[in-house]
Amino acid sequence: MQSLTQEIQSFSRSRLRKQCTRVTSLSGRRIIETWKGSTITVMEDPVPPEKMLGYIPDTSWDLQVGVVKPFLLLGSQDAANDFGTLRKHKVSHILNVAFGVENVFPDLFVYKVLSILDHPDTDLLVHMQECCDFIEQARCEKGVVLVHCNSGVSRAPAVVIGYLMSCDGQSFDEALSLVKSVRPASDPNHGFLEQLKNYKTQDKCTDVIF
Repeated sequence: MQSLTQEIQSFSRSRLRKQCTRVTSLSGRRIIETWKGSTITVMEDPVPPEKMLGYIPDTSWDLQVGVVKPFLLLGSQDAANDFGTLRKHKVSHILNVAFGVENVFPDLFVYKVLSILDHPDTDLLVHMQECCDFIEQARCEKGVVLVHCNSGVSRAPAVVIGYLMSCDGQSFDEALSLVKSVRPASDPNHGFLEQLKNYKTQDKCTDVIF
């Protein structure tokens, strides 16, 4: 049986197996470090990040705000979290229909939070009256309300479409067209669209008294 000293003396770097490590820098650059013995080779990782993750991460900052009405704006959580954008558009009220997004300026704006899941099976219409009442509150108070979800693509546009149908007398097609014209990224999931197509708007919008 070899002693530890003998094992160390007989050790040879040529017996080491080839090893590699994938490294992702803060900038998102991916490289592969490969070494065997004292030799290290560095090369770009040929595997696209989206294939590694199973999705394409969206790291862009979306501050685009759609002006639906002078008192009604539509956007993403980025716009809702950017004070400069809110001040630019004279926002006074914020309707947050995202899931897991905190209100950043609770002392500066009037908030309403309704956590709605962006899933086709989610009952959107059960929240519509509260959304309409809050938007009407902002209008009656001569304010400006920003409706936002996480990305401003599905839930917030769907809520605004419902409001336009309920309180502005627009048809589904008219409301959808207006929302898409002011925020082209708008694309409510198919479940929300079906609910809105069948939305019975009679007497849904009531006068709000404060």
